[in-house]
Amino acid sequence: MITLTVQTSEHAQLLDVTGEVQAAVREAGVQSGVAHLHVPHTTAAITINENADPSVVHDVLADLERLAPWRQRYYQHTEGNSAAHLKSSLIGCDQAVLIENGHLALGTWQGIYFCEFDGPRTRRLMVRVRGA
Repeated sequence: MITLTVQTSEHAQLLDVTGEVQAAVREAGVQSGVAHLHVPHTTAAITINENADPSVVHDVLADLERLAPWRQRYYQHTEGNSAAHLKSSLIGCDQAVLIENGHLALGTWQGIYFCEFDGPRTRRLMVRVRGA
């Protein structure tokens, strides 16, 4: 297993980590198999989405904020980051990506995004690469 360090710089952001995950696959030397991605944090997540147009990232973050605004008077969690927990649950902390010919089998417009919802922080992204 390879653990990547992800440094976030915003309170909420989506960071394209496709290159870092591809480097982990290359380091593992697997030509055919799967890369399992796991975020071991309750206020962060991992997703696959379009990485060609940066407005998609903006729109995803904007609508997540609309769905779970940072401050709600009915939130009871004393740390004050209930919205971050909800966003993490909505997106999820795991992804699996197939590997073909030593490369992530992503679509033309797809990229892997680390999702920060309670930053800035230093985070971890765990990658386990398995051969077929």
